[in-house]
Amino acid sequence: MKKFLKYLSLGLLSTVCTATPGLGADRISFYYPPFGEFSLPVNSLETFAKEGKIDEDLSFYASRATPEQLAQLRDLLQQRFNVTPTLVSQVTYSPVGEQLMKRLGELLLTESRQNGFYAIRAALILAAVDKDGLTVLNLLRRFPSNTMRVNFTEGLRIVDDLSQLLETRDQVVAFLQKEAIAQAAISTVDFSQQLDLRSPGKFRWDIKSLELNDITRNRRMPVDLYLPIATPQSTPTKSSPPFPVMVISHGVASDRSTFVYLAKHLASYGFAVAVLEHPGSNAERFEQYFSGLAGPPEAQEFIDRPLDIKFLLDELQRIEKVDPNLQGKLNFQQVGAIGHSFGGYTVLTLAGAKLNFDQLRQDCDSNNSSLNISLVLQCQAIELLPLNYQLKDDRIKVVIAINPVNSAILGESGVSQIKVPVMLVTGSQDIFAPPVPEQIRPFTWLSNLNKYLVLIENATHFTAIDEPTVENNVLPVPPALLGPDRTAAYSYINALSVAFLETHLLNRPEYRPYLQPSYARFISKEPLNLSIFQSLPIDQLNQIWNGSTPQEVKPSNPQPVSAPP
Repeated sequence: MKKFLKYLSLGLLSTVCTATPGLGADRISFYYPPFGEFSLPVNSLETFAKEGKIDEDLSFYASRATPEQLAQLRDLLQQRFNVTPTLVSQVTYSPVGEQLMKRLGELLLTESRQNGFYAIRAALILAAVDKDGLTVLNLLRRFPSNTMRVNFTEGLRIVDDLSQLLETRDQVVAFLQKEAIAQAAISTVDFSQQLDLRSPGKFRWDIKSLELNDITRNRRMPVDLYLPIATPQSTPTKSSPPFPVMVISHGVASDRSTFVYLAKHLASYGFAVAVLEHPGSNAERFEQYFSGLAGPPEAQEFIDRPLDIKFLLDELQRIEKVDPNLQGKLNFQQVGAIGHSFGGYTVLTLAGAKLNFDQLRQDCDSNNSSLNISLVLQCQAIELLPLNYQLKDDRIKVVIAINPVNSAILGESGVSQIKVPVMLVTGSQDIFAPPVPEQIRPFTWLSNLNKYLVLIENATHFTAIDEPTVENNVLPVPPALLGPDRTAAYSYINALSVAFLETHLLNRPEYRPYLQPSYARFISKEPLNLSIFQSLPIDQLNQIWNGSTPQEVKPSNPQPVSAPP
């Protein structure tokens, strides 16, 4: 009974906290056999939210929650969500929104114990229209049923699945941290005496803005080109053009401001950096969608994004031949690509990863109740015709994928097709593209020996990206999801990107020591601890994934590391 009540209070809190779309009308009802039915009047929550008083009905549950949980609950009940009725309608009537509402409706039932999908959607829209706006309490009052019933069995299953998912993640991260310490211990390099790759390079740079138009696909793409300027202070081997070319691909609802810090840093090291916007999934498109001026992003975006970058490279090659300011400045024999989230998927396909429709059908089955949020995005691709899409671009010699989504859309057979050097960057607290299924396991699928996994502990899905400007902040991210101060993460991405590109794109082996665990530990700062791996002990990781305790860690790459000349 004690365990049941613990779960009951957890279920109440997690339901309120995670299901901002709606709860009940006059009462919230829980049924858990063999103990029977428990219920809570909505008035009790309203009194608690407005006055902080816990009445007799709420005390049964409140006594089983901590003061911190109660404070969080009250804050949430008082929170007003600034969304328009148009936005709510657009999202909840979209294919992705309907899928989410139906899943939520399996947990939050109507009085007649039916899936609460339609009731939740109606309550969301009505609450958003109300003069008091969308609040949890207003939502409760707008739910079109006298009683909202919580499917407690389903709730417990979700809690158990989530607990297991987080426990496995934490075990994997802890194990990898020990592995990194063991590998770093064999290094003899004193990085305090070496070039600090976190600092800007010697090149000045200019920004050239372009507006590209692919008329065959009706896609207009704004591009910012960060072009180095050769100076006497430049390093002897890179004092003059042509400069190697890097392309940066943003994530969903973002734009070309996402990685300004990285574009400037790479330009200072002599890389010409082209940062584009994907018109089908950028911030502007989502703003139009939320305003009711455009439909939801389409599955075709999985194909159009890599084609955008192909078109960008084609256009740069064309313009470079006729524009006096660009002639002889760009080296198309040395091209790399960097992408974040959906952009991470984009650059992996350009590197040779193939779409995996068999994996998609398996992972996107309607009975699949995975807690991997990135599947909401990936499963849109099921609408595509299952063809052999030719997305690889042979001009791209290296890629860096930051928080990529790929487990279903690419899968093991798709990722294993990549033959160029790859760096995957993951954050241990990423709940949108979870580290184990979306980066750590896919890293083990890569067949190229020149591969790297960068782990930033306590980093979220948003840690590596620039703070959006107010006008471009289409999807405001709650501070709790941003994680710790991102400054250290920016320096990590800057330094490791330079080391990776110098080593594998420009073939300068003197930069390889910077890609070792010892360098990651040298620049690592709490709480965003940094680790880097070129290989992982897959047998020991499999033990964790299968619920076993791994054996004692032994360095998986014990070769000594030499200092750069």
